[in-house]
Amino acid sequence: MESRILHEVAPIEQGGFMYIADRRKVEFNYPIHHHEIFELNFVENAAGGLRVVGDSSETIGDFDLALITGAHLEHSWEQGGCVSTDIHEVTIQFRIDFEAEGSMFRTNPFRDMRAMLVRAQRGLVFGRETIMRVYPRIVGLSGVEKGFPAVMEFLAILHELSLAEGARQLSSSAFAKVDASSESRRVMKVKGFIEERYREEIRLATLADLVGMTPTAFSRFFRLRTGKALAEYIVDVRLGHVARLLVDTTESVSEICYACGFNTLSNFNRLFRARKGCSPTEFREKYCKKRVVV
Repeated sequence: MESRILHEVAPIEQGGFMYIADRRKVEFNYPIHHHEIFELNFVENAAGGLRVVGDSSETIGDFDLALITGAHLEHSWEQGGCVSTDIHEVTIQFRIDFEAEGSMFRTNPFRDMRAMLVRAQRGLVFGRETIMRVYPRIVGLSGVEKGFPAVMEFLAILHELSLAEGARQLSSSAFAKVDASSESRRVMKVKGFIEERYREEIRLATLADLVGMTPTAFSRFFRLRTGKALAEYIVDVRLGHVARLLVDTTESVSEICYACGFNTLSNFNRLFRARKGCSPTEFREKYCKKRVVV
């Protein structure tokens, strides 16, 4: 199937570290897209606009700041209900190989930053208090002398963001194709089992037995470690795979519904709208963009 997502070729020159675009505009008009390199995107004066990252779609306020490090994770900022004609957007695209053996980003001083970059593979949005702290540095970055001073200033911004509390992941791991990490072995074992068997009926007793716990103790344990009830988590995993199939295939909504473990189409449609704020067909239409390489 031909991709309907715009694949953006980042304008970072050979051997370059980052690219900064600081612009004022009257509307959001860039289509949903993805790229290999990382992106920190700041938007102000665009209340009512829509931020789409993977299968997450949220209305933004006067300020928005998101970090995206997932390879090919689709994203865009759309007009939505925004009526402002003076939108300020600062986009910073950059390269950091935090996985390479011997990389300085694997050393202790960069531990918090690396953990943040890993979390941002699903997209990471920061709270208003954090945004206000880094605001002057972000809007001033394009005026910093090029080269080493600009890189050091940007790394300082990333460091400050890595220490902030309340940053929230956006896309589901299933849609972003990201494995769970930094979790207890029991949680990872359960999540791995669910990821492999999400198309099937999954019983509480089966998962409890998998990690050697009683069903009651396991339910409490899972909610404590994930912040979600088991049933809610399984639905989210299934919906993440649904969203990915809606984007990547031409299969019908009903085919996708049953292929991802839902038993009835009506219940599936209700759950999808409750989680995503739109119907499966409307979600698919958001991604129906002609493939363009720029």
